[in-house]
Amino acid sequence: MNKIQNRVPEVTGSFWIIKVLATTVGETLADYLSVNLKFGLSVTSYVMSGVLLIALLNQFMLKRYVPVSYWIVVVLMSITGTLITDRLVDELGVSLMTTIIVFSVVLFAVFAFWYLNEKTLAMHSINTAKREIFYWAAILFTFALGTATGDFLAEALKLGYAQSALVFGVLIAIVAVGYYYFRMNAVLAFWITYILTRPLGASTGDLLSQPTTNGGFGFGTIGTSMLFLSIIVSLVIYLSLKQKKLAPMPIDQQN
Repeated sequence: MNKIQNRVPEVTGSFWIIKVLATTVGETLADYLSVNLKFGLSVTSYVMSGVLLIALLNQFMLKRYVPVSYWIVVVLMSITGTLITDRLVDELGVSLMTTIIVFSVVLFAVFAFWYLNEKTLAMHSINTAKREIFYWAAILFTFALGTATGDFLAEALKLGYAQSALVFGVLIAIVAVGYYYFRMNAVLAFWITYILTRPLGASTGDLLSQPTTNGGFGFGTIGTSMLFLSIIVSLVIYLSLKQKKLAPMPIDQQN
């Protein structure tokens, strides 16, 4: 299959770097909007959901992978997924364990329905609108599930942010070893890693942004968000320029 037809990026080192950074931004920026700016979880959720919908509509209209559009959607997905979990837990009083179970079931249902319809969950074959819908639905719930899982370890089990980040880092390393040395299925490894990088990023974001009295480094939500956003922007600009450089020259300009 021609790679240019795929609507999502190749899974490379830069992909995972930006993904982890995006999850961290999702955690810290959601906290900044709802707590520091006092918008509240409800208002912030509605506003960010609307912005996400606009970004998704633009993404579907492009019908191809464009780094800027794709990663804007991922960052917004991260923020929205965080807010969904926070609203369930903080406003509706749903326990973190119940939230983890519910989102696990929903995510499994998305994957099952996706596979039954398309006979594949491969990230390198997102070349139709239908597959892209399944792809983004799965990603949204990986963010919500990852948020609940990270909060459960750090807060409910009282492991703390640094220890929680270490746990998820070790789990990701185990998946990597399974993939590179024991022939673990690539699609399975991808989605497990995608889920685990969410709580890894969230724990890292909390570790950097929370005050020292809560076990963090005290950099603040806005400082952490701006730092990581600047790195994301730099990497996305690099990927956009790289994609433009590698794009095939039109036939009328080849002679």
